[in-house]
Amino acid sequence: MSTPQPFSDRGEAPSPLDARVESWSKHPFWQHKATSTVLSVIAVICLIVVVSAPLDTVAQLGFSLIALAFALFLRRVGGRLATIVMVLISVIMSLRYMYWRVTSTLDFQNWLDIFFGYGLLLAEIYALTVLLLGYVQTIWPLRRDPVPMPLDVDTWPTIDILIPTYNEPLEVVKLSVLTAVSMDWPPERIRIYVLDDGRRPEFQAFCTEIGVGYIARDSNESAKAGNLNAALALTDGEFVAVFDCDHIPTRSFLQISMGWFLKDPNLAMLQTPHFFFSPDPFEKNLNTFRAVPNEGELFYGLVQDGNDLWNAAFFCGSCAVLRRKPLMEIGGMATETVTEDAHTALKLNRAGYDTAYLAVPQAAGLATESLSRHIGQRIRWARGMAQIFRLDNPLFGKGLNIGQRMCYLNAMLHFFYGLPRIVFLTAPLAFLFFGAHVFQASALLITIYAFPHIIHANVTTSRMQGRFRHSFWNEVYESVLAWYIMRPAFLAIVNPKLGGFNVTAKGGMSGDAWFDWDMARPYLVLLGLNIIGMIVGIGALILGDHDAGGVFTLAINLAWTLYNIIITSASVAVAREERQFRAQPRVAVSLPAMLRLRNGKTVVCETTDYSSSGLGIRLPPDFPPIATGERLHVSIYRGTEERVFPAKVMFAGRDVLGLNFETLTMHQQIELAEMTFARADTWAKAWGQGTPDTPLQAFKEVTRIGIHGFKQLVTLGWQATRERRAARSLKTKTET
Repeated sequence: MSTPQPFSDRGEAPSPLDARVESWSKHPFWQHKATSTVLSVIAVICLIVVVSAPLDTVAQLGFSLIALAFALFLRRVGGRLATIVMVLISVIMSLRYMYWRVTSTLDFQNWLDIFFGYGLLLAEIYALTVLLLGYVQTIWPLRRDPVPMPLDVDTWPTIDILIPTYNEPLEVVKLSVLTAVSMDWPPERIRIYVLDDGRRPEFQAFCTEIGVGYIARDSNESAKAGNLNAALALTDGEFVAVFDCDHIPTRSFLQISMGWFLKDPNLAMLQTPHFFFSPDPFEKNLNTFRAVPNEGELFYGLVQDGNDLWNAAFFCGSCAVLRRKPLMEIGGMATETVTEDAHTALKLNRAGYDTAYLAVPQAAGLATESLSRHIGQRIRWARGMAQIFRLDNPLFGKGLNIGQRMCYLNAMLHFFYGLPRIVFLTAPLAFLFFGAHVFQASALLITIYAFPHIIHANVTTSRMQGRFRHSFWNEVYESVLAWYIMRPAFLAIVNPKLGGFNVTAKGGMSGDAWFDWDMARPYLVLLGLNIIGMIVGIGALILGDHDAGGVFTLAINLAWTLYNIIITSASVAVAREERQFRAQPRVAVSLPAMLRLRNGKTVVCETTDYSSSGLGIRLPPDFPPIATGERLHVSIYRGTEERVFPAKVMFAGRDVLGLNFETLTMHQQIELAEMTFARADTWAKAWGQGTPDTPLQAFKEVTRIGIHGFKQLVTLGWQATRERRAARSLKTKTET
């Protein structure tokens, strides 16, 4: 394993204090087992004392205010040490809340209170467990740098590039193969194979034309894992690089990734980020692409780096390199679960091998286009992680250290959020509808214990995750998916064999915008229930006869219900599928270019975007118009290299052109891939460069989207009513 380096989570240089603490921590005194044991015992005792110390109302309020002021001060201080102290404060406030919750709020008087009260308590325990495991997992991300390859290329190993495919169209797969062919690696030491579980003649013909290997098997047993294992039996490279067929590797992928294998002979797998050049359904339907970090950025931006510290980086099925010898020792790709990638990494770690993560985007792919496909993919992930939890639980068995067990446990527990999320979205309704008291405590005590826990958790996670996850967006993501992943996750615990492997389709073009009523139904129900609860609560507040404590209790439940309405309304907005105009998404990037017109003139310009089929061009100001339909040649540059391609003008506007490439030879297609998608700088520039999180601004944005979703729902309901009236009117006229 690599030694962790001190760094700031905000990207600035380490503070002098961080450097001194790092140097001090390496003193032999602290490395002694007896020292670490004694200090750990003392720390645990101190934590127990602080968490369980009884305080009266005023003292607890004062303690909470002082802790909050200190945390807000630390939030403005750079460096890792400040983050660690914020985590410690958050842990103390959360554990104090849970200790108070368990010891002082469960004196329920009837079965209704018991049912709702203990249901909420279990959901809170789950959320706290995931929060604490997340702190352990990500408190000090490793953030390793690439290791340069040796100058003598004769020492470089042989590598097999495996690209599994099943039902994806050739146009999607072709680009991945073209860029794989362009990789900077000695040609005699690299072999590329398309693994076609669809057994399609056109794929075999394409592979023959471009000169890469083609492997098809007689069955589809064990899905992707079986496809890869069949290829492993027919190939013999020292290393294996795996790419999903819609992930497009850069030319530098192998040179950036392979150095760590030569440095660490015990390294069995190195994973790189999954970076997407097309928006996922959340980004597309909410118009937040590149403005708000997407659902997966937290995992690849922070969690995997945190896993790497504990030697628990996960294999994610694509954009990774594996050493063949240890992979074959564990029996190849795991086939017992539908998340063969994470399970394979777990087996490698159990066998004593290292796994690593390199946070340098070296490939880009297509995100799921529609909400239904996105949900289907997450269902498979939830089922697979639950299967691992049931069949190969990381808490038990040999071969893992405590850090690895915690990282794998947190990853698996994460996919059980379905039921707890639904509980949180409905908990205040127990009081508003049925008068159930889920807390046997005054509203004031609930406020001074629960709010510090919630506020510190949000402020601390915002500091740690701010570049890769904005506040409150996690609630939107989970609310959309909760209902759908709840059932498969729990069924997999009961019977791991239930369910099958579903392939996530990629590519294609959607027609007009439409609202996915089927996918939205669960959170439409949740939204409706919370709106009714809000009406009931306001009515009770206005018409009821309450003392100050009763009014305060009602106000807390109404505020909670209003928050749930905002989250579920934002979830509703995701279900409106926006039209996708192009079958092949374009990458917005400015590259130097030049046009050669039929009259011999040349025009120096730049691209606005590109795809495998065309370019957007920005012309110099006031340049004479170019007619639609005109044929020309366009040059694209990378440094001093130039490549020329025939194209046709499909759109001509003021200072902009839309070009489609004319029929390109196979050699030209490879050159085009080298000059566009295979450029590593395009993805690196966009990685982790979003606007840092500001909780208040994030809440404002989520609220805006929630209002927009609510308006959409009202508009759609009005339109449906008008259509029904028109249909009834037409039916009446016809009968008359």
